[in-house]
Amino acid sequence: MLRADYAALGPYSLWALLFILVPLVFVAYYAFTDNNFQFTLENVQRFFTATSSVLQEDGSSAEVHTYLLIFWRSLKLAVISTVICLVLAYPLAYIMARAKPRTQKIFLTIIMIPMWMNFLIRTYAWMTILQDTGIFNNFLTLLHLPNVHIIGTEAAVVIGMVYDYIPYMILPLYSIMAKMDEKLIEAARDLGCNGLGVLRRVIWPLSLPGVISGVTMVLIPSVSTFYISQKLGDGKIMLIGDVIEGQYVANNLHFAAAIAFILMILLLVCMAVMRKLASRHVEGGL
Repeated sequence: MLRADYAALGPYSLWALLFILVPLVFVAYYAFTDNNFQFTLENVQRFFTATSSVLQEDGSSAEVHTYLLIFWRSLKLAVISTVICLVLAYPLAYIMARAKPRTQKIFLTIIMIPMWMNFLIRTYAWMTILQDTGIFNNFLTLLHLPNVHIIGTEAAVVIGMVYDYIPYMILPLYSIMAKMDEKLIEAARDLGCNGLGVLRRVIWPLSLPGVISGVTMVLIPSVSTFYISQKLGDGKIMLIGDVIEGQYVANNLHFAAAIAFILMILLLVCMAVMRKLASRHVEGGL
């Protein structure tokens, strides 16, 4: 039986080796070599030390760390998008998990339909909605309200991220919540817990694996996205994914690989810390 288990893992192990491990090795190799493929730390150092002049509101200029500033902007928008996705997805996933089987299927179909469409088409659809002469501003005009300029702002980028990635938050939460034992919730209520107490002491700790999975599946692509920022940000909101793409287009493969490698390490560290804190919370809450 043990030999059969190892045989079953063979195709997956081969897939992981060819399409996960080998590409990561190549990224690391390019990150720590120069154009002559000699070992160097220059690419990594450039990410942390490169500076540029930025015009401030008072008209003066200031030196800022270019790539660190872009990274923090990317992380900020990704965290905002992830929090919004979690706030919206959590109650919806709970409602789905407690609904009748037929209703659950309807909900899942509605959530999955946008995912069947091309990513570019969905982004262009939001451009049509949010642009100055788009559907949203036309609706405001009908209500005799002032138009709002959204395209080219961080708000537009966040809206695009939330729309594109919220299914990846809903589905893990729903998967975990659907397996919750209803008797635990009933027991908590019988012991005097109100709705908030049941949520805090029972539902939330039990759903943490889904929360961690959802946050991971939303945060990582949000940090590294570039097409959403190019279209909904109108080229004015530069994110770290845009920098990586730009360096590859400019044939600066080694520096692009260094940025991607640093981003991967930082995200892995964040995920490890988050999982550690979540495991402590579960142990303390149960």
